[in-house]
Amino acid sequence: MVQATALPRNEAGIETAIGVLKQRFGDRLQTGAAIREQHGHTTTWIENQSPDAVVFPHTTEEVSDIIKACAAHKVPVIAFGTGTSLEGHVNAPAGGISVDLTEMNQVLAVHSEDLDCVVQPGVTREDLNTHLRDQGLFFPIDPGANASLGGMAATRASGTNAVRYGTMKDNVLSLEAVMPDGQIIRTGRRARKSSAGYDLARLMIGAEGTLGIITELTLRLHGIPEAISSARCSFPTVDAACQAVMMTIQYGIPVARIELLDEMSVKAANAYSTLTLPETPLLLLEFHGSESGAVEQAETFGQIAQEFGGSDFATTSSTEERNKLWQARHDMYWACLQLRPGAQGISTDVCVPISRLAEAVGAAQDKAAELGLIAPIVGHVGDGNFHSLPLIDMGNADELAKADEFVGWLNDLAISMEGTCTGEHGIGQGKRPYLIKELGAATQYMAAIKAALDPDNIMNPGKILSD
Repeated sequence: MVQATALPRNEAGIETAIGVLKQRFGDRLQTGAAIREQHGHTTTWIENQSPDAVVFPHTTEEVSDIIKACAAHKVPVIAFGTGTSLEGHVNAPAGGISVDLTEMNQVLAVHSEDLDCVVQPGVTREDLNTHLRDQGLFFPIDPGANASLGGMAATRASGTNAVRYGTMKDNVLSLEAVMPDGQIIRTGRRARKSSAGYDLARLMIGAEGTLGIITELTLRLHGIPEAISSARCSFPTVDAACQAVMMTIQYGIPVARIELLDEMSVKAANAYSTLTLPETPLLLLEFHGSESGAVEQAETFGQIAQEFGGSDFATTSSTEERNKLWQARHDMYWACLQLRPGAQGISTDVCVPISRLAEAVGAAQDKAAELGLIAPIVGHVGDGNFHSLPLIDMGNADELAKADEFVGWLNDLAISMEGTCTGEHGIGQGKRPYLIKELGAATQYMAAIKAALDPDNIMNPGKILSD
């Protein structure tokens, strides 16, 4: 594990706050070691830093009560969704109270005529789309994991559909949040646009729970397309695949998804998902539109792919075949672990301008090989975002050092290409050293906002900014 920095603990305040909250919430406040560990460590290689208690609110008012009690005694508060974050977002470096929002899981309203809905933060994206299906609507943001919508907003998630539908910041119309003093605010209404005041919704989206806890979201919805067509195409090299991506985007083809799997990832997918794909770099695509439009888009891509040596090009509109391909893509983390049984995958991501994508992916492959790392690459390449998964023996100090070197090098590479150290995983604890490299003096203004809203630094301390 990577050592995580501990922060000073307010032992007396924590003990007092737990007593107050236990009296208020009874059995919905838990202090058992197992549940605390679950809420302090999820899918990250950063060491576990457990909270002192976990509480399960049901309403915004109860979240307010929790934060007021913690604020009164200067006790940290860490919001928890489904625990799918990757950079230590839910760790508790100063101890404190984990606020588990999974029981705030109601779809409160669907306004089908306005293409929006109102949900509590514990609703997952899959549950929402199941709820919407009979109305011909869907919510498009798909980070792969069945994450909670509150967590997706807090980390400004995106995923496979971002190339067409944008990220969470583009699909949240307004939100309700509880601020560090316990006050409940609403950042806007259901109107599709507004020029009224500061855009506080966008301030909260991506703040990773450091400015408050999101307790309700008004989300933009989309009609389920008349036709959906998927395509796959193999390429001789990663560079050729990336060149095809750039050309596709430049041509203005409205692809809904365009995903890259390198050779190792394809090999892993074949073994794990019982596929028979050529074990060369692969692009997976999806097209949304009318029957004729989806077919035309796929045909145009096929012509582009040919220019760059694409082969084994195939399309399908079969729901079963499409789902099998995309399930294989979503299972890539587990599939890649089979490339080195017993190893842990260290998932990291960066995002670069499309014009630098081929260069960045190629350099990442070369660097991993130089360090002797097995590090398959997949990516949401329509927007220049890719993920690398070094497979590490966590008991081998030399391998850990090499993985740490690789992740740092990759972050620096992306920044040097005018990209970002994280396209969608967020900063959390793991990428804090790179934020100032990327944004420079802008981080001082972030710190000023944090200090103004949360002067006692109780909201998810130790994340994003240096304390």
